[in-house]
Amino acid sequence: MIIQDKPIPYRLYLVAFAIFLVAVLIVFRVVNIQVSEGDKYRAIAKEKSVKQVVIEANKGNVYSADGSLLATSIPKYDIRFDAVAPKKEHFELNYKSLSDSLAIMMGKPSKYYEQILRKARANKNRYCLIARNLGYTDYVKIKSFPLFNLGPNQGGIIVEHKTVRENPMGAIADRTIGYERKNKDGSLTRVGIEGAYHEYLNGENGRKWVQKIAKNQWKPISDKNAIEPKDGADIITTIDVYIQDIAHHALLKQLEYYKADHGCVVVMETATGEVKAISNLGRTEDGNYFESVNYAISESHEPGSTFKLLSLMSLIEDKVADTGTVYNTNGGEIVIYGKRVRDSKKGGYGQISLAKAFELSSNTAIVQAVYDNYKTNPEQFVERLNSMGLNKPLGLSLKGEGRAFIPQPKTNYWSGLSLPWMAYGYGVLMTPMQTLTVYNAIANNGEMVKPRFVKEIKEMDQTIEKFDKEVIHSKICSDETVLKLKAVMENVVKRGTGSKLYSKNFSMAGKTGTAQVNYAAGKDGMYYASSFVGYFPADAPKYSCIVVVHKPDVSYGYYGADVAGPVFLKIAQKIFTDSPRTVQLKGLAKRYKNQSANYTKYNQLVKQKVDLLPNVVGMAGMDAVALLENLGVKVKVIGVGKVRKQSINPGELIGKDLTVMLELS
Repeated sequence: MIIQDKPIPYRLYLVAFAIFLVAVLIVFRVVNIQVSEGDKYRAIAKEKSVKQVVIEANKGNVYSADGSLLATSIPKYDIRFDAVAPKKEHFELNYKSLSDSLAIMMGKPSKYYEQILRKARANKNRYCLIARNLGYTDYVKIKSFPLFNLGPNQGGIIVEHKTVRENPMGAIADRTIGYERKNKDGSLTRVGIEGAYHEYLNGENGRKWVQKIAKNQWKPISDKNAIEPKDGADIITTIDVYIQDIAHHALLKQLEYYKADHGCVVVMETATGEVKAISNLGRTEDGNYFESVNYAISESHEPGSTFKLLSLMSLIEDKVADTGTVYNTNGGEIVIYGKRVRDSKKGGYGQISLAKAFELSSNTAIVQAVYDNYKTNPEQFVERLNSMGLNKPLGLSLKGEGRAFIPQPKTNYWSGLSLPWMAYGYGVLMTPMQTLTVYNAIANNGEMVKPRFVKEIKEMDQTIEKFDKEVIHSKICSDETVLKLKAVMENVVKRGTGSKLYSKNFSMAGKTGTAQVNYAAGKDGMYYASSFVGYFPADAPKYSCIVVVHKPDVSYGYYGADVAGPVFLKIAQKIFTDSPRTVQLKGLAKRYKNQSANYTKYNQLVKQKVDLLPNVVGMAGMDAVALLENLGVKVKVIGVGKVRKQSINPGELIGKDLTVMLELS
C-alpha cells in the first residue's frame, strides 16, 4: 500500500510567517530600545530605585531684645540599621560591641539589642529601627559606635534627620512669635513674626540621593549631600522677656478674677515704638486662658471713652474750645436726633470744664463740645483724624491687622449721629494697637511712631538687615496742646476715673475706657470692653501701655479703672519700683586655689616653645585640644570629658602633620 504525502495547507504557511514576523518585530524593538531609547528607560528605572529628596534647612532662631531664645529649631535624629549592608565578618566582629554601646546610651540590656541586630540580619531587614528622636550629641556619639562607624555602606547605619520647632518660653507671646504650618492641601498658614519674616528664617533647602530598599522605604546612598542646606537667618525682636513675663501674668490674673472672655496688653517703648511686651489671652470652655488670636493687632472695635483724647486734641488744636471751657452736663443726659447720651454718674456733674469732663469721662460734656463746634463743618474734625492715619491700618509687619474705620462726611456711612457718636468713641473702629499708637504720640511730644516688633536680622554675628524707628507723623499737634493733654491725663489718675490707681510714690498718666460692645443686639447681646491706656512715668515717659479686657463678669465689675487699670499699674510698678533690674553677680572677686593652680599650669604649658609632645592625660578635653593645636599638632577626639589616653606617647618629637588621637571619658 502506497501512502502519499498530503500537501501542507497554505494556512500553516501563513501562521509560520506571522510568527516569524512577530519575532522579527520583537528583535527589532529590543534592539531599538537598547540603542535609541536605552537611556530613557534606564533613567526611568533609576528614578524608581534612586531619587533626590529635599533636606530642609534649619530655621533661624527668634531672640528677644536681651538675647533670650523665643523660638528655635531643635534637630532630632532617627537611627535605623540596614542589616544587609555589612559584610559577614564585620557584622560578627562588631554587633556585640555595638549592642553594649547602645545599651549604655539607651538604658536597655545589651541582649535586647543583640536580638534586634541578629533578627534584622537573619530577616535581611534593611530598615530596622534602632532609636528615635535623638538629640545632636547622642547622634554624633552613636555614629562613632562599633560597626556604625564604618558608615552607611559598610556599617549599615541609616540616619534620618528632622527638625522640631520649639518655644523655650512656652506660651508667653506665642501668638506674636507665631509659626509657619503646612496645611493638608499643601498651602501654608503664616502667623506672627515667624510668618512675616519666613523668607529670612527658612533658609535654603538642600538635596540628597536616596535608594529604594523596600516598599516606601528609602535610605541615603552616602553621607555627602548633593546640595548642602543653608540655615536660615536669626530674628532679633524688640520683646523684653522681663517685661513680657510681667505683662502676661498681670493680664492672666485679672482675666481669671473677672472671668472675662478675652483680653490683651501691649507695652511699647515711647521714643522708638519698639513693642517690649504683648500678650493676647482667650478663654477656653474649661475656663483656662491661652494665646489663640492676636487681639491687640487684629480686633477692631469701638474704643469708647479712650477716643475722647482725640476729641479734646481737635478742640484745643483748632482753638474752638480749651480745657477751661465750661459745659453743662444737663443732669447727666442730653438728646441728639432722638438718641440719648448719658453720663455714668446719675444726675451728671453740673457745670464742668472740658479738662474736668475728660478727667471724669463725662459723655455729655465731650459730645456737646464736639457737636456744637463741628456740626456745620464735620470735615474739619474728620480730616484731623485722617491726617494721623486713623482711617487706615498702621501697616504693621505682622499679618492680620484689623480694619480701621472713621466715617467720612458726604458718604453713605455718614448720618446726623456720626459726629456726636464719634466724640465719645462710637461709630468708629480702632484696634488696641492703633489706640496705643495715638497715646504714645502724646507721650512722645507729638511724634507718632509705628509699632515695631523686630530690631534686626542676623546671620551668625553679621547683621544683614536692621529696622530703625519709622515715623508715621512728625507732629500730630502743637507742643502747647501736648502739654495740656499730658496734664489732663495725669489728673485722670490723680483725681479722675483712675484715682484708684494713684500712688504718690509713682507717677503715671492715661485714660479709662468702658465701652458697650454689640449694643445693637439689645440687653442680652451687649457686653462691656474695659480698657486703660496711657504711659509712665508721667513726668518723663519711658513706656506706653494699653490694656483691654472684653466681656468681664459684670457681677464682679466692668469699669475700665477696676478691670483694666490694675494690669497697667502692676506693669508700671514692677518695671520701675517693685523689681529694680540690677543684676549683681556675687563672688566674682573670690579666688579658688585649685582653679588658680590649673590655670597657671595650663598657661605655662602654652607659653613653652617645645618640640616634644606633652602629656595631656587627665586634662579636660577642651584644654588638651587647645594646647596641642597651639603646638601645631592635629587632634582627633573620641568621647567626652577628660583625656583618658593619647595615641602618641609623651616625649615624641613633634613633626609636620602630626596627628594625635585623644580618647576621652
